Amino acid sequence: MSGVWIFKNGVVRLVENPGAESLDGSRQGPSARRKVLVHTPTNEVITSYAVLENKLSSLGWERYYDDPDLLQFHKRSTVHLISLPKDFSKFKSMHMFDIVVKNRNMFEVRDM
Repeated sequence: MSGVWIFKNGVVRLVENPGAESLDGSRQGPSARRKVLVHTPTNEVITSYAVLENKLSSLGWERYYDDPDLLQFHKRSTVHLISLPKDFSKFKSMHMFDIVVKNRNMFEVRDM
C-alpha cells in the first residue's frame, strides 16, 4: 500500500495519488473517477441519505438530531459515531470509507 496518510477533521485516510485528490476528498483533473458507496448484500448504490439511513437503521444505527449541520448516526453497542454533511452533494469518499470501516462486510466504495 503506497500513498500519503492525511489527517483532517479527526479522520485519517490514505491518499494513493496525492496529486489527483485535494485535501477535502474531492477529485481533481480530467481523469477524476467518481466514487460510490455500495451496500454489498444487495449490490445497491447509495444514491441518497434516505437510502443510507434505511440501510444503517437495519444494522442497528440510530439517528442523532443534536447538530443541525450534520447527519449523525450512533450504534448503542459501540462507541462509533458516523458524522455526515447535511448536503448529500458534499458526501465525499472519506465519509464513505468511514461507513465502510464501521460496518465491515456491509458496504464498500467503488470507482464509477
